[in-house]
Amino acid sequence: MCRFTLYQGPPLRISALVTEPRNSLIHQSFNASEREEPLNGDGFGLAWYAPTLTPRPGLFRSVTPAWNNANLLRLADVVESPCILAHVRAATQVRSVGEVNCHPFTSGRYALMHNGDLGGFLALRRALLAQLSDGPFDAIQGLTDSEHLFALFLERLVRDGEPDDAQSLGDRVRGTIEDALALVDRHAAGSASYLNLAVTNGRESVATRFTTEPDDEGESLYLHRGRLYRCEDGVCHMVSPATGSGAVLVSSEALSDDPGWEPIPRNHMVTIDAAGGCALSTI
Repeated sequence: MCRFTLYQGPPLRISALVTEPRNSLIHQSFNASEREEPLNGDGFGLAWYAPTLTPRPGLFRSVTPAWNNANLLRLADVVESPCILAHVRAATQVRSVGEVNCHPFTSGRYALMHNGDLGGFLALRRALLAQLSDGPFDAIQGLTDSEHLFALFLERLVRDGEPDDAQSLGDRVRGTIEDALALVDRHAAGSASYLNLAVTNGRESVATRFTTEPDDEGESLYLHRGRLYRCEDGVCHMVSPATGSGAVLVSSEALSDDPGWEPIPRNHMVTIDAAGGCALSTI
């Protein structure tokens, strides 16, 4: 399975997530510490927002391993953003390695990335596609369960309308999980799903740690929040992690050694509002 990091807060250089921390996302691409298999070398991707230019995210994806892409290193040093999604892929059910199968996936102002599996995906894919209206159906370019989950999310937007705050975005994500699990129950009963998702519109964000596997904590996911996240002289830390607000990190593994990283409990959702406030709720 994969590793990912979501950041929302004051503008931050991408390198503060991808290259500078001790356990940066590039480090996790070849030496993840909370997976049985430490390699995540089946491609990578970045999505980031420049809200003064456009509501749509920028997107850079590649099939090369993150640790071996010079363009990623150069871009990360010179781009900053108030909302960043970064992902390194370890292909699972659909093992095809191609740029269209790399995360994040984007459509309009929305972006999504996933760590895990939708149980029995190959058995339910046809039924999932049959539920989609034209827009979400046409958004699918690749083969992964993750991109099909994104299409289900886009279908939720068609059905329920655009969210107007973090809570309503969380409602759309919760509804997407319900829709996906209903398909699993009908077409692949008994198959376990692991749905660590990160979804954003560049203004509000939602992340989930979720599994249907009994007596299993699911894939690791951590929350780090404070007034400001910064990297100085090779040391990355959150300013005022206990009392501040405004900067939020959600990551498959803690990026740095500073205090304040919180394991997100099993089957919980984090919602992040436009001011950087966080709320935890059950799914």
